[in-house]
Amino acid sequence: MDAALKIEAYYEHEHPFKEGILLLRALALRTEAEETFKWQSPVYCLDGKNVFWIARFKNHFGIGFFNGIFLKDPKELLINAQEGKTQAMRHLKFTSIEQIDSVSVSAFMNEALDNQEKGLQLSPDKGQKPHPGLPKTLAEAFGEHPHIKEAFNQLTPYKQREYIEFISEAKQEKTKRSRLQKILPMIRAGKGLNDKYRP
Repeated sequence: MDAALKIEAYYEHEHPFKEGILLLRALALRTEAEETFKWQSPVYCLDGKNVFWIARFKNHFGIGFFNGIFLKDPKELLINAQEGKTQAMRHLKFTSIEQIDSVSVSAFMNEALDNQEKGLQLSPDKGQKPHPGLPKTLAEAFGEHPHIKEAFNQLTPYKQREYIEFISEAKQEKTKRSRLQKILPMIRAGKGLNDKYRP
């Protein structure tokens, strides 16, 4: 069965989220993305590069963005489905068609395509430790200071990792707190932990 037939069969299959994924497909087809079929799901590409996909699951459906880490997300709608493992991918999850905001979804799709055109891509860090989860100390600080969390999210993944490791490597809670006070002004200013050592 060729890709076009597989795509049609996927979308026409009867299941609770059929109406929802058909709406997502309609939004995708309004973009310049090329529709294809990979890994048992419809995938949307630009110049042969994977940009996003649409999928249904047992309890939800949604869109996955291969380099979603670069998407602007002031309302924090995107999630990392495998925190600590997945670095670049981000997802929009829905449990009903009523949850779909077509304007927001289309904006994410078009921005993802624009980013692909610009070549924005998170390269795998070979030989480096996987991205650790956000330490509790840092997460609490972000809860108290949303503007600092926003500044942190604007940093490159590499700079984010430096801050996360700087806090995580401290053995004592007192040291973690001390380090936190040191880095919060730097994050607020949009600086990386080791910027002063970089050319």
